[in-house]
Amino acid sequence: MLQQSLQILKQMQYPTGLFAASRMTVKTGYNLAWIRDNVYTTLGLEAAQRYSIVKKTLRALLDILLKHEYKIDWAIKEKPRHHYQYIHARYDPITMEEIWEQWGNKQNDAIGALLFKIGDFEQKGIRIIRNQNDLRILQKLVYYLQSIEYWHDKDNGMWEENEEVHASSIGACVAGLKRISKIVDVPQEIIKKGEIALNKLLPHESETKKVDMALLSLIYPYNIVTKEQRKTILKNVEEKLVREKGVIRYIGDKYHYRNGEAQWTKGLPWLAIIYKQLNMPDKYAHYMRKTINAMNEKGELPELYYADGNEHNENCPLAWSQALFVAGLKG
Repeated sequence: MLQQSLQILKQMQYPTGLFAASRMTVKTGYNLAWIRDNVYTTLGLEAAQRYSIVKKTLRALLDILLKHEYKIDWAIKEKPRHHYQYIHARYDPITMEEIWEQWGNKQNDAIGALLFKIGDFEQKGIRIIRNQNDLRILQKLVYYLQSIEYWHDKDNGMWEENEEVHASSIGACVAGLKRISKIVDVPQEIIKKGEIALNKLLPHESETKKVDMALLSLIYPYNIVTKEQRKTILKNVEEKLVREKGVIRYIGDKYHYRNGEAQWTKGLPWLAIIYKQLNMPDKYAHYMRKTINAMNEKGELPELYYADGNEHNENCPLAWSQALFVAGLKG
């Protein structure tokens, strides 16, 4: 199953190194490249020790930001006030140009995720940073998060929806700033402000979302919550969000709603990974079985199943889900 999943992921990678969110031929827009999705895809590739692919992908993300450095410079100087002024979340995977249609582009967690993973790899001796240009853009990402005051900035969050202050976004930024602080200059006060804001929100995701699958990111990969916070997050997610073919994002989610909230497959291997790291083999095996049960006959994990669990949407496979399954097998 490992080789099958790695082959599935390979088919979603463009020559630039960027991964499509789903199949390159899909007509839903998921043939494009998201910063966050690419970072999460590297988690599975790292677990499978495909380091050359990881390097190519993360360096491609750095190339995107270098291409749009003028925009980051402006945001540091002026502080963005409109969506289009923020670093965009998704790009053309070939030209690396921004996608300009109306979208929830304020996704601060994507920047935190990138800083986190590059810092993490560098600490492990896996060299992502090529030269002074890469160092310069990483430094500017720190100043960008400082400029937007990420600790109370209302962004669209992991799900690209309504603007709120999201715990998962703050946590990603805190984790990213901590990891990258050994490589570039990070004012400690902006980490502290993030930690204070995060602890005020937890165990909730936001003002309107008390329980949310996005909170799992604070456990894995970021490992930025206390033991008690972790326990509460897991209890809430398992009791309120877990379904047969996936995990609903939050109670009342209207996206792909059909007589109930859609079931997102990525939540199953996500929980499996967490329980594997917590040395709870029974729970790990339970969620890996559920993940395998959610696959189609080709071993692909779709983005989501509709509420009845019988039909999935056309974003199949989803790179994020497939990569987390690989991480669950090998992590």
